[in-house]
Amino acid sequence: MVRSFLGFLPWIVYAVIATGDEWRWGALAGLVIALGLIVVDRRSGKDWDQMVIETSAAIFFVLSAAISFAAPSSSLIPYGPALVNAWLALTAWGSLAVRRPFTLGIARSMAPEEIWRTPQFYRVNAVITAVWGVAFVVAAVLLAVLLSVAPHATTAVITVKIVTFVVPMVFTARYPKIAAARFRGQAA
Repeated sequence: MVRSFLGFLPWIVYAVIATGDEWRWGALAGLVIALGLIVVDRRSGKDWDQMVIETSAAIFFVLSAAISFAAPSSSLIPYGPALVNAWLALTAWGSLAVRRPFTLGIARSMAPEEIWRTPQFYRVNAVITAVWGVAFVVAAVLLAVLLSVAPHATTAVITVKIVTFVVPMVFTARYPKIAAARFRGQAA
């Protein structure tokens, strides 16, 4: 489970480094970490569907680094945290739109193979991905508004980032057990 959340490391490093004028270095650090995770994961035999977040990070940070170096005083700078969450929301909702929830590949690495193709397995992962998608949208909106009206409200920004990451993380850890118990109850 911990390894699954390691895919968010590029985003976390970016959030720490990309403050004020340091967004280009945050983007480069995020890109290097995302690419490193992809290389390590591919060498260990992971499929691409197990690395959706890492791949999404690599794409985002390539674009972010390109913009940050081409236009270092861009009006996007203050909205970096909101843009990150908007991109992650697009990743989550996009994966649902193509019926490949980004959590599906990760869950397959932790679940017995005999349940991979069950409708319940898909449903649990669709729900988990939707919860992440909602959290990313909420974070993007709150951060965009907050950064617009109170750009120096660091404590509020950090609180939004933490809450909108921890809530879906806890949900992800707990929901499969709840859903499995519910399914067993319905089957009995």
